[in-house]
Amino acid sequence: MDLSIIIVNWNSKAYLRLCLASLREHVKDVRYEVIVIDNASFDGASEMVASEFPDVVFLQSAENLGFARANNLAFAQSCAQHVLFLNPDTEIRGSAVSALMQALDTLPDAGIVGARLLNTDGSLQTTCITALPSIVNQALASNLLRRRFPRLRLWGMGPLYNTEAMAAEVEAIAGACMMAKRELIERVDCFTTEFFMYSEDMDLCIKARKAGSRIYYVPDAVIVHHGGRSSDTHEDSNFSSVMQCESLVKFFQRHRGANYARMYRVTTAVMSASRMALIVPLFPVTVMLKGYRRWSRMAGKWSAILMWSLGFSER
Repeated sequence: MDLSIIIVNWNSKAYLRLCLASLREHVKDVRYEVIVIDNASFDGASEMVASEFPDVVFLQSAENLGFARANNLAFAQSCAQHVLFLNPDTEIRGSAVSALMQALDTLPDAGIVGARLLNTDGSLQTTCITALPSIVNQALASNLLRRRFPRLRLWGMGPLYNTEAMAAEVEAIAGACMMAKRELIERVDCFTTEFFMYSEDMDLCIKARKAGSRIYYVPDAVIVHHGGRSSDTHEDSNFSSVMQCESLVKFFQRHRGANYARMYRVTTAVMSASRMALIVPLFPVTVMLKGYRRWSRMAGKWSAILMWSLGFSER
């Protein structure tokens, strides 16, 4: 085998079918295996895979292991020297997999490489590469600022806008599509299981860099990432937002110390309170321009984050 492709499924049967079909269609010149592990969603994916993709190895977990533990379990069952960690809500385009493999084999000290991710509508998904999290870039993070100043070093996504389509070294890449050398993943002990979901990809990038490897963005490798469709309800979106904050606290504790993590929580409280101070008075304008549902989602998200930051919403 040249490549092991590992996919963690959770309530994503329809997207998983598209993902596996795209692999079968576009990955022609690579000997590969696919391992799907289901995180106790029991959504019919097992039967679908057995019927439509009999060559795919399907692992069924009786409990939701989280992203890190599930990937680690599937990795232990894999055998190739290149490993692609791929979200089920992705679709391969053209020779993306081959481009990633070539980059991993030829770029200086490459340990992990990532693709150019597109949204469902074909627009660029700017979160496919990023700077490592800090209090500053988390406090200032907003779609408006990212669109207005896309090359700002604070975001770490400058290579997305280079006119020359050349691979570039970056601080971190999104876990939706990460190809790595097996030797490196074994050396850094795979994903850190302290993270249930979110931040485990950033943590892996840090571990890889500390081990002497580099992280590269490969613009020639194009993949569609539909993104977050298995948790697209209002309530789940709030849960997801809080989980991201909790994971960042663990990330900062692990890599920057307990005091930095506490300061992040305080800063988050201030920022979320400031957002709510704007959102509530702007209710009439927002509803008129964007609709009530949009206002409700914003208010619900920042209210949940504020409550979490004040210690009233622990998981």
